[in-house]
Amino acid sequence: MAPIDEKKILRILDANFNRAKEALRVCEDICRFLLDDPQKTLQFKSLRHRLTGVLAGLPFEDLIKSRNIEEDVGKKTFETELQRKSVFDIFYANSQRVKESLRVLEEFTKLLNRRRALDLKKIRYEIYGLEKKVSALLRD
Repeated sequence: MAPIDEKKILRILDANFNRAKEALRVCEDICRFLLDDPQKTLQFKSLRHRLTGVLAGLPFEDLIKSRNIEEDVGKKTFETELQRKSVFDIFYANSQRVKESLRVLEEFTKLLNRRRALDLKKIRYEIYGLEKKVSALLRD
């Protein structure tokens, strides 16, 4: 098997770190501004900050340098990404985005630091529970 280009791994980490943080912020703002729920707002904010803390040992300067937006074969927007009918749809899409990104971060962080990978798994499972609670509020 050919060696994997480290820059490509960094691209994966950078893209998913950004995706997870952006989606967490959307969920946080739904709890903050639409639900006026200080506890759940704080939970999302805390998870966002914990994610940053878990990945603090990564070379952020190298992550940014690894970006290649111009040649990214997956940057095209699909029609389904533009369709949202309710706040629940927005929340659901972003909670899925967080979980998917955390899973990718978890898997690729295993190549660098297994303890960090376990910390990411814990965050992902906390999202599962928080997603259930907020979804119930948005459905009521």
